[in-house]
Amino acid sequence: MRGHRFHEQTRLPHPVERVFPFFAGAANLQRITPPELGFRILTPGVTMHEGARISYSLSLFGIRFEWLTEIARWDPPHEFVDVQLRGPYRQWIHTHTFRPDGDGTLMDDTVDYALPLQPFGEVAAPLIALQVRRIFKYRSRVIPKLL
Repeated sequence: MRGHRFHEQTRLPHPVERVFPFFAGAANLQRITPPELGFRILTPGVTMHEGARISYSLSLFGIRFEWLTEIARWDPPHEFVDVQLRGPYRQWIHTHTFRPDGDGTLMDDTVDYALPLQPFGEVAAPLIALQVRRIFKYRSRVIPKLL
């Protein structure tokens, strides 16, 4: 299985104690996802903790699908990891880390992913990488405004 990695670091002008609770609110995921993806949480009232499962739907390249993730690691206010159980990728592991940085927070997003339909799925790798970067660029613009 060929894997890919995306990493982005964002500095937020708020302390970790304010930033982490924002991400602990599963409903905020919809607020930080580009609107054209039509993101909707299907699991009502999710409380984030290790083992929590979140089902949602979204549209990617005009195709609507459901995605199920599980919180595989939950270490407030430092880190959490969500893993795709069902969705468009062969593998998707998203590690969120939060570190104090003076009066702010350094937030790191690391996504390890693999595409489906190997080896043919690799043809779409550049397009998928562009889409992942675009989604996280959107997030880095809207998160500071929402906090």
